[in-house]
Amino acid sequence: MSETTAAAAPSVLRRLNLSNQRLEKLLHNLRNEHQAESEIRAIALEVLQAVEIQPDVALASILLCQIAGSYAVRHCIETAIVTIIAARGLPLDETHIQTLAAAALTMNVGMLRHNESFQHKHSALSHEEMAVIRRHPEESVNLLKHVGIEDDEWISCVLLHHENDDGSGYPAGIASPEVTRNAKLLSLADRYCAQVSARNYRRSIAPDQALRNLQQDRQAPVDPELLQLFRLELGDYPPGTLVRLQNGELGVVSGRHDASGGQPITSLRSADGSAFASPQLRSSSHPDSSIVAPLSEDEVALRFSMKQIWGEVAAL
Repeated sequence: MSETTAAAAPSVLRRLNLSNQRLEKLLHNLRNEHQAESEIRAIALEVLQAVEIQPDVALASILLCQIAGSYAVRHCIETAIVTIIAARGLPLDETHIQTLAAAALTMNVGMLRHNESFQHKHSALSHEEMAVIRRHPEESVNLLKHVGIEDDEWISCVLLHHENDDGSGYPAGIASPEVTRNAKLLSLADRYCAQVSARNYRRSIAPDQALRNLQQDRQAPVDPELLQLFRLELGDYPPGTLVRLQNGELGVVSGRHDASGGQPITSLRSADGSAFASPQLRSSSHPDSSIVAPLSEDEVALRFSMKQIWGEVAAL
């Protein structure tokens, strides 16, 4: 491939990072934005198009922390990615998926100015801080309406994304059937991304464990059909998951499906811990390269770029 062709190749990571930069600037100045709806929808479309280039790379960018910027805004981009991928398993058209993505991008705008201070706390949140969290869906909706956003589905998803079927959620304790499926989808993506993304005060939780945590959460019960949708569309070990294989090798899951019915895995270290001269492609369908366990960054000490695994589509 020539340098000109390589430079022209679409990169999921570049597009997501540009979307993140654009969103951060917009959200921090949203109250003064005169074209808010069109701007947010344009960013949602950018994220949607980035995911369409290569969904596996978009998912991997979450687990491998490849979206730069503040956690508060990055989390919204990551939630949009997961929402878009999960929504592919539902009978929703592109317009509805774009609206869901827009809701993900704006779901926390009402507490944006508080988010970073919350992230740096090493103690329990105060009653006042918990009140801010419990009010943020309403605060976000009020701000969105202030700048002229009237789309009922968008507003509904933002307002209801912390409500639960049993009425135990917030801000209003609304119960099923008033809690819409799309709001529950956004909620699940929000909670999933919060677990699998690393924070400044804790390491990330393995994706399969995150799904188990959501399934076992009795305080905020999850819609079992949507949880099954997540398992089907994302898998227990989404692309970007660091893994140990049955043969002792260490690598990274590089796709959700391969031709043999397993998952493609790019192996980077042999069983004796030495690095391969070049990445080795394996399939989880082969007994020797089945996944034994997901691993954290600290456990594997692997240093690689996403471009090594996925090529130009994952260039920064």
